[in-house]
This record gives sequence, structure tokens and C-alpha cells, in this order.
Amino acid sequence: MTEESTWLAGACAALLDDAATPQASADRRAAVAATALGARAAAASITIATALDTLLAVAEQRWAAGGLTSAPGEPGALLSRLRTAVAGVLDGYHGSARDEADLRETERAAFVDDLLATHPDPGSLAARAQRYGIRLSGQHMVIVARAPGLPPSAVHAVDDALAARFGAANILTSSRDGQLICVCAGGLRGVPAELARHLHPHLPAGAWQIAVGRTHPGLAGLATSLDEARNALYLADRLGFTTPVLHAADLLVFPVLLRDRDAITDLVATVLGPLTAARGGAQPYLDTLAVLFDNEGNHTATARQLHISVRAVTYRLDRVHALTGYHPGEPTQRFTLHTAVLGARLIGWPQDVG
Repeated sequence: MTEESTWLAGACAALLDDAATPQASADRRAAVAATALGARAAAASITIATALDTLLAVAEQRWAAGGLTSAPGEPGALLSRLRTAVAGVLDGYHGSARDEADLRETERAAFVDDLLATHPDPGSLAARAQRYGIRLSGQHMVIVARAPGLPPSAVHAVDDALAARFGAANILTSSRDGQLICVCAGGLRGVPAELARHLHPHLPAGAWQIAVGRTHPGLAGLATSLDEARNALYLADRLGFTTPVLHAADLLVFPVLLRDRDAITDLVATVLGPLTAARGGAQPYLDTLAVLFDNEGNHTATARQLHISVRAVTYRLDRVHALTGYHPGEPTQRFTLHTAVLGARLIGWPQDVG
């Protein structure tokens, strides 16, 4: 018999001996003792089935020996006290398990925070990284899911599903700043799609969006990949991208545009500035151009998405040409006009530019 088994049998016997005392104070003391027994069993990694089986086995022995009847002919009192003991053991066991899970989640979130810090401390992270299977010198990518309202239970379910699919040593998922952060080994394929698949049951379509940073080496690379993923979500907001999964590698042109804000502001003002003189302002024409470019110049699809007629689309494009001198149907002018429209979205023109 192991040390844990010996302790458990003795604790159950002491618990039932105490429960056989009829006083109310003893009953309360027995309930507290039962809760403590359940908590200690959980801490010792004894299964709840083993704990309860031991308790019932000891009760059976006491019954057979006639040592559990609180008064002659009152088996109901025994069953009542045994039920109280079982309830206390269950409460203590599950309470301890919840506390342990909360502690692990707190430690996990703190580790992710430190891991993705702009200037992480390798020395303090090395020992903790081994627990989560993270090789600090390896290559990793960071995926950020914007999923407002995702309950903690769903976060745990997603984490468990990803770990089961790709291996616990390859995936580290945590909730941070209202976002779901997933750190995964570089070169691991299919993680964004799998993450999307498991988010879908918890949130309605359109309520979540995933951005994937590029793969980078080392600790500094983790922070870089995180920034790329978050910047991709920022660009999606500014540009109206509704694609469920965005890859930072596909959006590299936009940081280039923003790097020289004066130049992009000048381009927008020069190319699109005349639209502000149109009746109703520039916004309807900007919306039409943006949807047109999203639909690769298809007038019918543009009209359908804007809920206007194809004739109205043609009229707006002719007005754009008349006011600005640029027309999206002209190959030599399309790129300049498209770049100006994207730039307008990025800098919030004309609303956010004086």
C-alpha cells in the first residue's frame, strides 16, 4: 500500500469516526474535515473515484463491525452523515481542482505576457519555457484572434483542441488584452484555419477575425510577430477588410504607405481632393471606388454590394473622372487611383484630415 493510500484510508476512518458523533458541532467539524480531505486528495493527484471508493469501503467495514450506527435501529442517520461526508469530499476536491486550474491559467497568462514583451528577460523565462514546451531559440509565429465576448470556458476549449491537434509542445494559447493569443512553432501549417474552426461555434459569423504574424526566430521575433498580427487587425479596421483570416505577409505594402505619411497625404489630396466639391461630398465616390476595386472592376458586383443600380455606378465613376481627371477603367490611371483610395482609408480622409 502506498503512502497516499495509507493516508487516505486513515483519513476516511477518522472522518467517519467523527461523523458518528451525534452533536451538531461534530457534524460541522466532520463537514470541514471532509472538505479538507477532498482538497488534499486532489493536491496529491488521487482521483476522485479512488477517494470516494476508499471512503465507502471504510464505511462498509464500519457498518459490518457495527461501529457506525449513531443509535440502535437508526441506519438513516448513518446514511445522512455519509452523504454529508461524500458531499464535503466532492466540494473539497473540485474546489481544489478549480483553484489549481485558476492558478495555472494565471501563471500561463503571466508567462505569455513576459514571453511577448518588447524586451523579454531570457534568464527568467528559460525555466518557465520548458514547462510549456517553448524553445526560446526556435522560430515561432504569433496568431491574434479578435473575439470579443469569448468566455473563459471557450478559451480553454480552443486551447485543448489546438493542443490535441498539433501537440501541446507546439501550441501556447492564452487570453490577453481582450484578444486570444496563440504562439505556435514556426512552420506549423493549418493552425489559423483550425483556430477559426473552433472559434466559429462560440461566436457568430463576422464577430471574430484572425491575424497571423510572420515567423521570426528567437525571443525578439515573438514580439515582432505579435506586432505584425495586431497591425494587421488595425489595418483591417481602417481598410474595411472583413476576411476572417488575415496574413501580415499579405499586407506589407500598407506599412510602406504609412511610413511616409506626408507623401500619402499629398497623394490623397492631389488625386481625390476635387471630390470634396461634389454634391454630397467625397464619401459616396470613395465607397464606390473602394468596392469597385474589391470586386476587380466588376460594375454589376459593385452595384449589388452598394445596393444601387449599375447605371448609378457608371454615373459615379464618370463624375470621378470629370472631377479628378482619373478613371479606374484606364490602366495607366487605375493604380494611382487605387493607391489614393487605400491611402484615404488609412489616414481617415477626409474625416480625420483637416
